[in-house]
Formats: sequence, C-alpha cells, structure tokens
Amino acid sequence: MQFAKRLEPLKFNVFADMDRAKAQARAAGQNVIDLSLGSSDLPAAAHITDAIAHSLSDTSTHGYLLFNGTRDFREAAAIWYEQKFGIAVNPETEVLPLIGSQEGTAHMPLAVLNPGDFALLLDPGYPSHAGGVHLAGGQIYPMPILAENAFLPIFEDIPAAVLAQSKMMVLSYPHNPTTAIAPVAFFEKAVAFCREHRLVLVHDFPYVDLVFDDRNSLTEAEPGNEEENRKVMAPSIFQADRDKSVAIEFFTLSKSYSMGGFRVGYAIGNSELIAALRQVKAAVDFNQYRGILNGAIAALTGPQDTVRTSVETFRKRRDAFVNALQGIGWQVPVPPATMYVWAKLPEPWAQDSVKFCTQLVQSTGVAASPGAGFGKSGEGYVRFALVESPAILEAAVRKIAEFLN
Repeated sequence: MQFAKRLEPLKFNVFADMDRAKAQARAAGQNVIDLSLGSSDLPAAAHITDAIAHSLSDTSTHGYLLFNGTRDFREAAAIWYEQKFGIAVNPETEVLPLIGSQEGTAHMPLAVLNPGDFALLLDPGYPSHAGGVHLAGGQIYPMPILAENAFLPIFEDIPAAVLAQSKMMVLSYPHNPTTAIAPVAFFEKAVAFCREHRLVLVHDFPYVDLVFDDRNSLTEAEPGNEEENRKVMAPSIFQADRDKSVAIEFFTLSKSYSMGGFRVGYAIGNSELIAALRQVKAAVDFNQYRGILNGAIAALTGPQDTVRTSVETFRKRRDAFVNALQGIGWQVPVPPATMYVWAKLPEPWAQDSVKFCTQLVQSTGVAASPGAGFGKSGEGYVRFALVESPAILEAAVRKIAEFLN
C-alpha cells in the first residue's frame, strides 16, 4: 500500500522504541520500574469518580454530546479560570472542550497553517506539538531552549526569512521536559513579538498547578493556613494577553486532577481561534461521554485539597529522587515544577541519550525517556517521571548507580 507523505515525519518515534525496549526487558525477566511516561499513578478524587459513576445510570447521558450540551462544563471551566487568574472568560465564545490538551495542540495547526507555513516550536518540546504541524503540512522552526537561557527561547535568533513565513508559535510552561517556569515578563515579550509578526500564540498549559513552593512546603506551613502558604501557581498566557488578542491556552485535567485516562481538557482564548478550532473538531469527533464531563465539573468546582496533596506528593518524590541521584554523584538541578527530573547525562552517554536509556532498561529494568525524543536540543539529557513512591525511586537510583559503575 502507498500512504500519504504526511506520515513520513511521524515514523521516527523514540518513545515507541523505548516501549519495545521495556517489553524486551520484561521478557528477559527484568522487574521494570517505568519512569518513562508522565502518567500520574495517583487516583482521581472520590467526588470526581462518584459524579461519573452516578451518570452511568442516567440514560440521557448515553447519546452523542454536541457543543451546546457542554454548556455546564464550559461554565465551570470559565469560573475556575476566573477564580484562579482573575481574568473574565466568556463560556460561549472563549471556551472549547477538548479530549485532553493534546487534541488542541495536534488540531490547532490544521486551523492556522497552510502547507509550507512555519510554526515556531520549543526545542526540546512535547512531541505532539510537532506532530500536529506535520499533519497540517507545515514546516517547523525549532527554537532552542538552553540551560544558560533558563530554558526560554531567544526570539531575536529567529531568521527574518522564517518569520516572514510563520503563522504560529507554540509555548508550554511549566515546561515538559525541562521543568522550567516562564515568568510573566517573558510572556509579555512573547505576546508583543506575536502581535508584531502576526503570529497565533498557542500555550500548552498542563502543569499549571504542579509548581513547588520550596519556601513553604506543607510540612513547614503554619497549621490551618496551608491555602495561603501554598498559593503558588504558574502564570497564564492571558496575564500577558488580557484582551485575548493573539493567544489560545490549553488545559488538561490529567495532571492537576489525576484524570489522564479520562481524556478531558479545554481551550480558553481568542474567540476567533476558539471558533476555528471548533470547526476542525466538528469534522473529527464529538465530545466525550457526558458522564466524564460531569466528573470534570466536579473536579473544577469541588474541593481542591486533593490538588494540593498531589503537588506535595510529587514534591516529596522529587526531593527523594534528586537527593538519591546527588548521593551517587549525579548532580542534577532541583525541578521547580512538573512531575519530572531533567538530568544532563554523564559520559560516555553525553551525546547518546537513546543508547543510555535502552541499555539502562535492558541492564536494570529502570526505564526513562531519552532527551533526543523531545528534539535536537534535548540530546545529552534524560527525563525521569516521578510516578513511583519515594522508596521505589530510591531503589531505581541504586540500580542506576550499579549501571553507571
């Protein structure tokens, strides 16, 4: 059979290669500690799953769900956003339900790019950002983000010829995989740049809540005052683009509410961009089962203590894993956010992250994600996902120490 040329750029997938390496390690008898996937192992809160369970017996939820039927969810999303950031959102024209934020980043290029247009993407960055551009027939200009620049792109380095053909820029902070946080001042610069060059600004925002306030951890906070002590979050792009002139932002309930398998998220942003994405979505799928959106409404409107507990859980895991790595002589920076550790590889793997990860899982059963899978500038790094308990993470580091020695 002959397939479309647009599939060619999608053939290289180091994560599929790692999946095969993990399967081979299990077949060889290894007990795999899988730190390669950013899928939270924490459960969704009971009030969320109860809302979904109660929906099952309501036969009115069993049919197709069109846009107008998502009104309650869109209103809950708008209220959640306004309470969190103090920015008013119109649920009719500025909110769109998504099957996870990945649907937004994969489909937005279809609404914005013509074949040959450039999209400006972070390098390293989340792979689906590039996949959506390839499917739209666009070209990718990778914006290198380096440690010496706090993992922020340098807009002045983008060639004028590329800018002349560019239609969109994709950012994502807190950043996967580097764990970097972008300050509002950077977002203000990005918004001004996109306005000047007539670019759509896409912000993928799955880790809004997974930010660690190391000055005020829950264990150190004043009892009864945890809410005030932990009032830390990453900035939204709309703190820099308050009139929603050029931007759209994608949020998922996968990380904050441990609902990855439920595939629910939403877009907030410029009404024209929301309408364009809605057109693409209408041609591809309907919405989720209404019961899942009922669970999402319960998540957004219900108690938020489980979010804070999840953040504290990942902070403890981060501390245990980083301390253990440093204890074996692998010096890694302490991540300020997300559920990952982004570690620079030691010799002799400094420029072969795929070989490091495949040999590591084959030899020890510890699985990680090679930096090369996130882009050219990710080479020389490895990403560990903090999806196990501190005890298992420390056991993984002991296995890593044996491998390195």
